[in-house]
Amino acid sequence: MCRTGQQPDPHDADDEKISNAAFAALLEDSAEELYESAPCGYLSTLMDGTIAKVNTTLLTWLGMEREAVVGRMRFTDLLTVGGKLYLETHFAPLLRMQGEISAIALEIKQTDGGRMPVLVSSAIKHGSTGEPMLIRTTVFDARDRRAYEEELLRGRKAAEEARKQAEADRARLQDALAVLQQSLLPDTLPKVPGVETAAYYHTAHPDRLGGDFYDVFPIDGKRFGFFLGDVCGKGPQAAALTSLTRYTLRAAALHDPDPVSALTTLNTVLHERYAGSGDPRYCTVVFGTLEPDPDSGQVAVHLAAGGHPPVITVRADGTAGYLPTPGGLLVGVLPFARFTAATTVLAPGDMLLLYTDGITEARTGEDRTSLYGDEALLAFAADHAGKPPPAAIQALTGLLNSFGDGLDDDTALLALGVPTPDPLTRSSQ
Repeated sequence: MCRTGQQPDPHDADDEKISNAAFAALLEDSAEELYESAPCGYLSTLMDGTIAKVNTTLLTWLGMEREAVVGRMRFTDLLTVGGKLYLETHFAPLLRMQGEISAIALEIKQTDGGRMPVLVSSAIKHGSTGEPMLIRTTVFDARDRRAYEEELLRGRKAAEEARKQAEADRARLQDALAVLQQSLLPDTLPKVPGVETAAYYHTAHPDRLGGDFYDVFPIDGKRFGFFLGDVCGKGPQAAALTSLTRYTLRAAALHDPDPVSALTTLNTVLHERYAGSGDPRYCTVVFGTLEPDPDSGQVAVHLAAGGHPPVITVRADGTAGYLPTPGGLLVGVLPFARFTAATTVLAPGDMLLLYTDGITEARTGEDRTSLYGDEALLAFAADHAGKPPPAAIQALTGLLNSFGDGLDDDTALLALGVPTPDPLTRSSQ
């Protein structure tokens, strides 16, 4: 196009030639040619299904000549057996009821024996008086869609197989972790003359190793050692620290059963092992000894604690209280640590309860913002005074289960109690 006062732009002339050529091509592209060469198949059938008209595109897909189709075949003859049944039982009745139907998946037969997936849409053409005259049908090539759906299905199957494999791998991991976790705890507690024992370990996360531990073991002919604690961290590093702690305490007790001496030895070992590693490790622990007196039926308890919550003494008269162990530092943090000894005596019906802080730090309430706390645990222990250790541990296990998802830390429990003499036994003495 020329602008007034400007020289003609040769590019404008080229654009005009192109536009004229395109317009001429559009004029030559008659409606009949558009019908015959459309990117989809067209056919028209009489109401009984006889094919009256079909375009070249559909004939090419079928691999058939027009003379063999028009007036000689019905639409159902182009379909596979399954498609024919669907057409007669669903497609045709719906078409008669609604007057049109869209995007029905069928398969047409090809002369080479192949099957071609298609999407079919049909509409009934009515005469001037409303009577149905013929059916116009459009057939779309669905091979790409079928390939896409098959690929999507394969992807879903692969994802499902991957999910199942991941679940199986997780189950195997949990089984392996459970075995390893159990190896860090005693299989059974030894029989202690004049003392009943019971323990429980709650695993908050089966996918990772916890760091809580406990043990009861003989020291000599008349004394037994016990301990319960919690190492920092989770996972393999925590497991290694737990193993080192358990075996160090056992070895230290055989050398010197004094609780303060045993914790001092453990502190030295842990500090020397981890202080220069760039990954300092420590633990909290209660260590003690039991010395039963067969004459009185009482048990003398000597213990010390390093940064651990104090133990609870539960008396046969229904009272319960914390046994103070002041001054106990985290074990392994400093090269030299001060630990304070504590003593008590368990009479028949009395019990000593040791625990890790998972139980007191369990979140309670509807909003899970309140902690269960020390006082609640003390009151719970008092409510179960006079019960033997197995019954007390069973009640505490029920308490842990009641926290639900509010209990998100491992918890170890250890109960040591002096049984009440059987009345029949006492009357016979």
